[in-house]
Amino acid sequence: MFLLQLFGATMLLLYSVRMVRTGIERSFGASFKRIITTAGVSFRAAFTGLTLAIVLQSSAAVAILVSDFAGKKVLQFGAGLAIVLGADLGSALLIQILSFDLEWLVPVLLTVGGTLFLKTDSRKLKQAGRVILGLAFILISLKFLRETMDPIRDSAFLPAIAGYLEKDFLTAFLVGAALAFVMHSSVAVILMCVTLVSIDAIPLGAGISLVLGANLGSATVPIWLNRGAVAKAKRILLVNLAIRGSGAFIVLLILNGIVVTTYMTEISEAQSLVLVHILFNFALLVFLPFLKYLQAPAERFIPDDSAPVSVPASHHVSVLNDGLLNNPRLALIGLRREVLRMLHLVELMTTPILDIYEKYSDEQAREIVKQDRYVNDALKGIRTFVSALPTDTISHEENNRLRNLIEYAIALEQSGDIVVLYLAPRAEQMYKEGGVFSSEGKRELLAMHELLLENLNLAASVLISDDLSSARLLKEGKTEMTNFERSSRTKHLNRLQAGTRKSISSSDIHLDTLRSIRHLNSLISSVCYPILIDNGLLLKSRLLSEEETAEEYTLQGSLE
Repeated sequence: MFLLQLFGATMLLLYSVRMVRTGIERSFGASFKRIITTAGVSFRAAFTGLTLAIVLQSSAAVAILVSDFAGKKVLQFGAGLAIVLGADLGSALLIQILSFDLEWLVPVLLTVGGTLFLKTDSRKLKQAGRVILGLAFILISLKFLRETMDPIRDSAFLPAIAGYLEKDFLTAFLVGAALAFVMHSSVAVILMCVTLVSIDAIPLGAGISLVLGANLGSATVPIWLNRGAVAKAKRILLVNLAIRGSGAFIVLLILNGIVVTTYMTEISEAQSLVLVHILFNFALLVFLPFLKYLQAPAERFIPDDSAPVSVPASHHVSVLNDGLLNNPRLALIGLRREVLRMLHLVELMTTPILDIYEKYSDEQAREIVKQDRYVNDALKGIRTFVSALPTDTISHEENNRLRNLIEYAIALEQSGDIVVLYLAPRAEQMYKEGGVFSSEGKRELLAMHELLLENLNLAASVLISDDLSSARLLKEGKTEMTNFERSSRTKHLNRLQAGTRKSISSSDIHLDTLRSIRHLNSLISSVCYPILIDNGLLLKSRLLSEEETAEEYTLQGSLE
């Protein structure tokens, strides 16, 4: 029963941490790239990492994001490593917050979180509810863990294990590293250690060794998860492992050599353990001024890949196989993969579009046009492939799926046209006329663009899985975008009436961009409609408002 309760408490703790991280990522996932890639260097970058780790409840999640951006060459080595070191400190500060006695807060968090998640329609409010519920579950799991350990605290079994770990600090160090790696969460492991120390289940000395080992183990998690990444992506993670691993081992030897626990009498043992963890991660920031000198050794020991990895090429080659035409089920799978490839191409076109507004580049504009040609070619290939399918072998259900995929492929082709025919020309016009957005208008466009990127990722999930909950989220995201565009347009007109000079000079471009992003989002989100209709959550016939009808007709006519 003890083992079952311990396993249950541990799983609830892991699930709760993941629940918080998922809610944050779904609400602000597209914002992280902008935050990370504009972090600068040194202490500013470290503070960015610290903040993101507290928000995401995981330094490993931040490290994986940094590694991904470094692999795509949008983040420099020094800035990336500074963010990761800051994230480790942020994770330590988060443990300090969660280690306080906050049980009185659980009913409040459950009430507020449950209300937001179950009773609101806004996607961001729902995800805020998810985050708040996750925090409540973390506190519940810690209480569950304390109650589980209480009955065996005075038994012969636990003191024997705890005494062994205290005497053999190297074993305790390795156990902590293994737990952090297996659980994929240093936050969960260290919170568990703090809880066990607080109820005298294990001595402080063993707790310190376990926590230092968890610091080593947490640095190995992103390396394992990114083991197939390119060299540029691996360097930051491996250097971080070298810094944290060697630092943790040195501190382990020092603290056990001078028996530092005998001097920690002014504060509780649990707080002492948290303090050691925070001070260790704070001490690692001493490397910040020297990070630029670590790049050359890292490149020497981890050289670039012998052959460049052609990631874009995988997007530019059709995955359709004429050999599958006589097998409708496999043909539909291939067709779905091809539509997913089109979606990735549209994402490649859409992601940098606001950067071109900010700093126009002919090279980037030409690359976007080039991507659109691939999208058009993909649609032509899909039409040819579908026309060759033997209709007598296709069931009614397969025919419906086939039609839905074709319709979505057409919508994606139109999405590419919007980027090329509307957004990119507006960016060029703004560059030639020397126009600038007001600070408020720029923030509004940036927020809409981030929401668009979030919906792009969600659309890919819906396309792959046909998941109903994801389809609902995507529909809510479309509604949110419509409301956002309407609100931003009203604010823009208010700025015009107030005589804001920048708003006047860029008015047409601002309004056209708002409308184009909204319509682009509508096309991308259309993948959710068949799923919602099949589950009776959406009427097959919907009456658009007069305003929406006019806009759709005008833009569609222009595209045709």
